[in-house]
Amino acid sequence: MDVGNTYVRAVTPDDAAALLEIYAPYVRETVITFEYDVPNVREFRSRIEKTLKKYPYIAAVNGGEILGYAYTGAFVGRTAYDWAAETTIYLRQDKKKQGLGRLLYETLERLSRAQNILNLNACIGYPETDDEYLTKNSAQFHEHMGFSAVGEFHSCGYKFGRWYNMIWMEKMIGVHTADPRPVVPFPELSPEALKGAGLIV
Repeated sequence: MDVGNTYVRAVTPDDAAALLEIYAPYVRETVITFEYDVPNVREFRSRIEKTLKKYPYIAAVNGGEILGYAYTGAFVGRTAYDWAAETTIYLRQDKKKQGLGRLLYETLERLSRAQNILNLNACIGYPETDDEYLTKNSAQFHEHMGFSAVGEFHSCGYKFGRWYNMIWMEKMIGVHTADPRPVVPFPELSPEALKGAGLIV
């Protein structure tokens, strides 16, 4: 699936510096992430490597330049939660509202289905009222993508001298049966499954 000349491919650990360049402003200037300090490239590379052992980590690319990225990760981490995954997405600040978020999330959803994951969950910073650090845009984006709000935690995140709420949103992408198929780790997906999900391989 393309947005103009943009395509989606899997991230590699060698993309760490480019992805960190996208992520860093969110740490320094927003409450979209509750992280206080920008990680170094080695730490960010390690995070990518850990994610790719089981989950997809993908990037939207145009002209060889990464414009945004998204990935899933463990939801809670216990075995019983194996069929649920937590989603994350970050776009370059000057590339928002151009369809990249939808492109990445639709690709991520197809990959998750190929893995036999049934639930997608998003943990989102949420302000009582919009301010210069955080708005309700992320929650609104997820709602447009078919997610529903299922819980809110109040004044649980403190950043820039202010308290912020956090909400969980979820989207069911499969049928819950008494005998679910095992989750397939991302590295074990076939080239056909990757292409079917919209990845350039």
